[in-house]
Amino acid sequence: MTKKLLLTIAAMMLVGFTYSQSTQRPDFLKKDSIQSSLDKNTQVFYYDKSTASKPKPLVVELHSWSNSADSQKDILAEQAHAKSWNYIFPNFRGVNNHPKACCSEFVIADIDEAIDWALKNMNVDKKNIYVVGNSGGGYATMAMYMKSRHNIRAFSAWSSISDLATWYEESVERKNKYATEIIQCTGANGVFDDQKARERSPLFWETPLKKRKKSSLQIYAGIHDGYTGSVPISQSIKFYNKLLIDANETDDTRYVSAEDANTMLKTQTFPVKKTIKTIDNRAILYQKSSKKITLTIFEGTHEILKNVALDLIDDL
Repeated sequence: MTKKLLLTIAAMMLVGFTYSQSTQRPDFLKKDSIQSSLDKNTQVFYYDKSTASKPKPLVVELHSWSNSADSQKDILAEQAHAKSWNYIFPNFRGVNNHPKACCSEFVIADIDEAIDWALKNMNVDKKNIYVVGNSGGGYATMAMYMKSRHNIRAFSAWSSISDLATWYEESVERKNKYATEIIQCTGANGVFDDQKARERSPLFWETPLKKRKKSSLQIYAGIHDGYTGSVPISQSIKFYNKLLIDANETDDTRYVSAEDANTMLKTQTFPVKKTIKTIDNRAILYQKSSKKITLTIFEGTHEILKNVALDLIDDL
């Protein structure tokens, strides 16, 4: 690798670790609520209606693991507003630390019912519904890809969790709070239950091949996540490979090989060609795709690249 290339990547790494989080919710957002059809729980949500005369896309953004719709301020509402798109930010059981959270049937139903509300109350282009989330929101995005009853054009999952059982072990090793919260979601009497954790994990669910035939799924992970962030990139890699297996992909080059995965996990880098592809000025270190499913490993950490996330969906 040339000195110039190393300096380019180093500069991109610096960008990756200096992003800041917005602390203000946009003034144009409005708040409302709906009642769950499953248990009559009141779900709050924030929304922004497009003022365009023609139907516009709907962005369904899903909050992170430790946030609720009320607490999370760093969202994509401004980016959607700038495009004159419709936007909704549902609560879907809030923080992931109780049995009805963690991609339970209540979570899936809540998000679907928030989409129902948007379709009824906004001027939505029904052929362009987008679901996007980061971290726990990426986890929920993967869950919606597998179980939502809606026809969604595109799913965009960033820094995602796909396997709660493995993430529990990884969290125990890192001695962070997530191990306890996974037990609170899935355990009995404060004891970890591997089977229940798997039941809440998209990695072990049946892929709805016919339902998602026309849907795209974009999976993004910053290569340093798991070191400077809380979710190892293996969570994204394994889910990508699982979907290809379920879709009977026969081209071995479309998969992430065990060798490539080990290189990225152990070295936090991957050999790249002279011409570096980028997203938002970040180097794309590794990319695979098959059957409208794309995995992108970029120079970054546990994050969503807000400036381009919706543009990447819109370019499909």
